[in-house]
Amino acid sequence: MALERALRDGLSAHQFVLFCQPQFFSDGRLLGAEVLVRWRHPGGALLGPDQFIGLAESTGLILPLGQHVLEESCRALARWQGDRALGKLKLAVNVSVQQLRSGDFCDAVVGLLLATGAPAGNLCLELTESVFAENVAEIIGRMDRLRGQGIRFSLDDFGTGYSSLSYLRRFPLAALKIDRSFVHDVHVDPDAAPIVEAIIALARTLRLDIVAEGVEHEAQRRFLVDGGCGALQGYLLGRPMPIEDFEAMYGAAAGCS
Repeated sequence: MALERALRDGLSAHQFVLFCQPQFFSDGRLLGAEVLVRWRHPGGALLGPDQFIGLAESTGLILPLGQHVLEESCRALARWQGDRALGKLKLAVNVSVQQLRSGDFCDAVVGLLLATGAPAGNLCLELTESVFAENVAEIIGRMDRLRGQGIRFSLDDFGTGYSSLSYLRRFPLAALKIDRSFVHDVHVDPDAAPIVEAIIALARTLRLDIVAEGVEHEAQRRFLVDGGCGALQGYLLGRPMPIEDFEAMYGAAAGCS
């Protein structure tokens, strides 16, 4: 109960901030970033999502928190349009099933795009496989509406939840993300390698982009690139950083320095 009260107070006091972890094409070019939320706790600690997202979901606070993250992400995309380097980048934002289930979610997202001027084509909403356990027809309808606005959808942590090949065919997805649990041992575990290869082949067959997360070693990167993985994310390539630092590091001004 104390943590729930602190979460409510933190939302009111704007203590939740955006971090970005860069994503790169296999040839080394910057693709964009995944948005990660952090809580600047009044006690001085910077808390990761594993310390508060579960409670936010169980209390319904994930809705205002998710709205805050989406709003700040759209503001960033709108701001980046004036930068010749940042303006090309995609921004991936995690969306909970509770948000997608909400009846006003589509209107809220479209409203944010209009209010901020963010380019819809640069926004990618990341879903987990738990979305497959929901009212499928209703969820697909909402995804189709947002896709009609130019928004892309990515399936996060692929292979760890309610995987279904029939759902992959029905849902309007643009990309799959290979879960870090598969990437972690791909260069040393003979059982992990064929799973990753199969996911890449599946994505190609379905004409989906593929992103591997959790790339921490050069051997992992080399295996994924040689195997045809289109994009990579992980500590080897770039750690999460405050969004202001991301802008300073990858903006056009930084490229000219």
